[in-house]
Amino acid sequence: MTKPAPLSEQELAAIRRSGQILAQAMQQVIAAIRRGVVATIELDTLAESAIRKLGGNPAFKGYRGYPRTICISVNDEVVHGVPRKNKILKEGAVVSLDLGVVYRGMYTDMATTVVVSRQTRQTEIIAVAQAALREGLRQVRAGATTGDIGAAVQQLIEAHDYSVVRDLVGHGVGRSIHEEPSIPNFGQPGTGSRLRSGTAIAVEPMITAGRYTVTTDGDGWTVRTADGSLAAHEERTVLVTDHGYELLTPPRWDES
Repeated sequence: MTKPAPLSEQELAAIRRSGQILAQAMQQVIAAIRRGVVATIELDTLAESAIRKLGGNPAFKGYRGYPRTICISVNDEVVHGVPRKNKILKEGAVVSLDLGVVYRGMYTDMATTVVVSRQTRQTEIIAVAQAALREGLRQVRAGATTGDIGAAVQQLIEAHDYSVVRDLVGHGVGRSIHEEPSIPNFGQPGTGSRLRSGTAIAVEPMITAGRYTVTTDGDGWTVRTADGSLAAHEERTVLVTDHGYELLTPPRWDES
């Protein structure tokens, strides 16, 4: 796959608005969970309505046949959990929310994890995922490598006795929902693709409280930990600059 060219001024304006729409829609979903909405299909309906009212379109719905607007992964589910009427959020659940928006042809992608109640182990895994995202983003700048990001993410996660999911990675984003380069959450500094100023990437640590191996359910979408351990997922879309990055999908990790 060819590396994407830097975004034009028109594309930059569109991707910034795409990120704003995504962030606002995500905040509405989080607020609904905190109000006590428990059926994941209700959250999916809310996410799609919010995106469309703000002038965007859902990026995931119909992508490779995915049937919903948002991915909602609960407890041992890592990613791509499909919202359903009978999929109910319970007290103490760890809930990963993954959502994408397209606006005037420009895509953004974002994920965050919340807990339905405040319990030490659950909040700890979320804090580590957020810290790993922060460490990964600290490496982002033109000329840095994808290995720089992956190594920083891996080092922080494993220092806290959690595991890095190996089968799923971050990615470029912008003119399509998944572009080059792939951005693993593990690796060696100085390896992999070099980041280019003016391109957008999605950095997304996925961590588990047990082993890093995962399996896919019979629905063909839901990826969960093989050992049944808790998982958490954080993701932000950023624009690579000469000296760092511009966050396109707020809030920051400490505002989720």
